[in-house]
Amino acid sequence: MKRTAGSVLLASAVALSACSTINPYTGEKQTSKVTSGAAIGAVSGALIGIATSDSAKQRKERALAGAGIGAVAGGGVGYYMDVQEAKLREKLKSSGVSVTRDGDRIVLNMPGNVTFDSDSTQVKSSFNSVLESVAQVLKEYKSTMIQVAGHTDSTGGDRYNMLLSQQRAQAVANSLGGFGVQAVRMDVVGFGETQPIASNGSADGRQQNRRVELTLIPYEE
Repeated sequence: MKRTAGSVLLASAVALSACSTINPYTGEKQTSKVTSGAAIGAVSGALIGIATSDSAKQRKERALAGAGIGAVAGGGVGYYMDVQEAKLREKLKSSGVSVTRDGDRIVLNMPGNVTFDSDSTQVKSSFNSVLESVAQVLKEYKSTMIQVAGHTDSTGGDRYNMLLSQQRAQAVANSLGGFGVQAVRMDVVGFGETQPIASNGSADGRQQNRRVELTLIPYEE
């Protein structure tokens, strides 16, 4: 069945437990161990700015058209994402950012310890070059929509964590925008501590949970 431009941006809730990832430190292929609950939450959150109402879809599509952004033909989506993935993996080697492929989606996991100082919402100056590399690829592949999602561990209050995650996601989006990625392509959201990918019962688990994720989804016909 042919998917519409609006419907394709609503990612289906599927578990990511068997996704192929590349370890950003060793360069080796590994299996991502993510709890199914967190995976479903992450995927269901990837709305990429298009709401369910027809009017919202039309407004978004008009905005994309006005920015000169067209959809990818259905038959070419797989190749379009394959090439994009390969370029991202090459640019992000040894950066600390992992690249996960799930169907037609690509997820870039940016750990908090390499992206931000503790309790800070300002992107580390040393990480700007990584975001610039990501932006270079995103500018080349303009039919890719981007969800920028912030996540925290469970330390601290719910409201504080939610605000921190939102501010960190916005900081990353602002940096990408500064490097030329159009704002109309980005959807910025904070999930606070609600979508852990590891146990908050250990320091290592909490460190994994503190992250910003970019979910890249093709804008299809």
